Order: sequence, then C-alpha cells, then structure tokens
Amino acid sequence: MTTTDFKLPIRPRRLRASASLRSMVSETHLAANDFIYPLFVTHGAGVRNPIESMPGIAQLSVDQAVLEAGEALTLGIPAVVLFGIPATKDPVGEENFAPAGIVQQVTRALKTEYPDLIVITDVCLCEYTSHGHCGLIEGEQILNDPTLEILQRVALSHAEAGADIVAPSGMMDGMVGAIRTALDEHDFTQVSILSYAVKYASAFYGPFRDAAEGAPKFGDRKSHQMNPANAREARREVELDLAEGADMVMVKPALPYLDIIRQTREQCAVPVAAYNVSGEYAMIKAAAANGWLNEQATVLELLTGIKRAGADLIITYHAKDAASWLTNRPDISN
Repeated sequence: MTTTDFKLPIRPRRLRASASLRSMVSETHLAANDFIYPLFVTHGAGVRNPIESMPGIAQLSVDQAVLEAGEALTLGIPAVVLFGIPATKDPVGEENFAPAGIVQQVTRALKTEYPDLIVITDVCLCEYTSHGHCGLIEGEQILNDPTLEILQRVALSHAEAGADIVAPSGMMDGMVGAIRTALDEHDFTQVSILSYAVKYASAFYGPFRDAAEGAPKFGDRKSHQMNPANAREARREVELDLAEGADMVMVKPALPYLDIIRQTREQCAVPVAAYNVSGEYAMIKAAAANGWLNEQATVLELLTGIKRAGADLIITYHAKDAASWLTNRPDISN
C-alpha cells in the first residue's frame, strides 16, 4: 500500500500548523489577571532581604512592598496576598491583630497608593507566635476553638485597615464561620473570604517557612492540615467552608493536587484558587539555574496546567515574570 492508497480524512495536526492557529483554537487561556502575587512584609525602611531558597523573592519593608505591588499592577496583576513578619513574637501573636501591625501598615499604604489593587491578607497565627503553630497551644496540643476568637480579631483588624479579602489559612474547624460572623457584626459585609479550604500537610512548604519565619518550634501540622492521601475529605472541607460563608476556596499546593483542583472546580460554583507554593517555585528556579529546564517555557506550561485543571486564580511567586512573558507569549505547545 502506498501513501496515495491510504486516505486520512481526520488530521488533528491541521489545527497545529501555525502559532496563530494554535492560539486561536487554544482551550485554555492564561493571562496576568489570573495571578495573585505574594508579598512578605517586614519592619523597617528600604529593606529588601533576599530569600536564599526562593531566588528573586525578598522580605520587603512597607515602602518596598508598595513599589513591588505597583510593578505587579502595571503588568496587569490585579491582586497581592500579604504575609507579615512581626517585630516580636509571643504565644498569642499579638502583632497579628494590632492596629500598627506590619500587615495593617502595608494594607493601608497599598490601598492609599493603589485603590484599585485587590489586597488579600493571610489570616493565621504561625508567623506571629513564638511557637510557630497555626493556633493557640496548651502543652503541645493545638487548641481549635480558642483560636477562632484570635482569628476573628485578626480578620477584623485587616478589614479595618482596608483589606478587600481575608484568607484564613490555618485549617481550624469553623474558622470561616467565625470570621464571617465577626465581619458581619462589625459592618464589614463587603469584605470577602478566600478560604484555604483544602490545605494539605505538604513537603513543598519549606522555602515559605524561611521567607515567613514561621516554622513550628515542635511537632508538625498534620493534626490540622490534610493528609495528602485523601481526596474525598477535600470535598467535605469545601462543603463545610461554603456552608460557613466562604466566597472563594483554595487548594494548596497546586502541582501535586491537580486532581483536587479539578474535583473542587466540578464540585462548586464559587471561584477556585490554587496556590503554586514555594517548593514548586524553588524546584523550577534550581533546575533553570542549572540549565536543566527553560524557565520561561516551563513556568508558562506549569501555570497553564494549573488553570486547565480548573483554577480561576493562581497564587504564584512567578507572577511578575509570567505576566511579563505573556506580553510576548511564546508558542509553548512546541
């Protein structure tokens, strides 16, 4: 049989013939407004402390965080999420809800300078407490219900400073309901809640703990963060947080849990965020530095995959680079 004897009426390659054609029929479109850019904010002025395990990312003083957020906004990135590094730590984490706390300072500065920037604040205890855990402790036990009152105070202080969205990340049972109640009772009904509804006890958080200086002083977080082996449990966590008033839900980390992102997208109608976490970022940076991967092509493929899995929003340390690359997007289908 010759090639002239064998007819191919269906040729999928026809729609891959040029970059313009591939772009036109693309099923998933990645854009800068899909991204949320994390910022680590510390006290002082003119401070940019590079984070060794996260090349290109630094702890920033308020003035530098304002500059960084302005650059992100210029690139089309609509939102930042703030993580504070306190001046001092204590068992409760009092700076977490202090009017002059670092997150409160930077929130006010950002909303003054860039009123249209969406400011999201992380609501947890780990960076602020001397023990480094996500809740109050008694001995080595993490206390759930007493922690809820502290989370209410934190969320309220962030709302008062001008936060658009508060994002509870501690995986305490009932945290969304407690925060929603507190916000509504104090006339912050317009402040949204982005819940870290599905947060796994992951090995990919290591560099973040360097950046936020929030590693636990004893034990681990397996008593409240989810078992990586579980998927059905993720459905339950999402259901509970939506019932308690979450406006959006998050899956964290992203890459090892693309199946959970897809499951969550199919489960609910609210926006779904995915956190492309520090360990995922550090792996690509290390491989690119060694010449093992093309950083630009790899990052854009990675972020496209997260969005294709079902994420509406992606928290990523690659945000500025990716937004810049998307201005002249390469044909990553090669």
